[in-house]
Amino acid sequence: MKRRVKGGGEGFEERLAQLSAILARLDEPEAVRAFLLDLCTPAELEAMTDRWHVVPLLQQGVPYREIYELTGVSVTTIGRVARTLERGAGGYARAVALRASTSERASP
Repeated sequence: MKRRVKGGGEGFEERLAQLSAILARLDEPEAVRAFLLDLCTPAELEAMTDRWHVVPLLQQGVPYREIYELTGVSVTTIGRVARTLERGAGGYARAVALRASTSERASP
């Protein structure tokens, strides 16, 4: 079993930068999907898609329990996403803005 080191261990930031750069260069959704399917376990993909699914509901002010009832995502996970929306690195906010701008362009 791989030994986990707090903070990602030696070289973590460089590996994260490399992964981020590759994701940014995959310009087609199907290419990103294929990469994620190869890279992640089914449980990891489910966790990520669950988190992303609750973001708009949290932004709309839907209560945690109602989000749980609508999605089946645990209240603990919903709480983590909410905290990250408030105090995270800003990734959710950028992705939500990108999704909104893409939706606006697609609307007639």
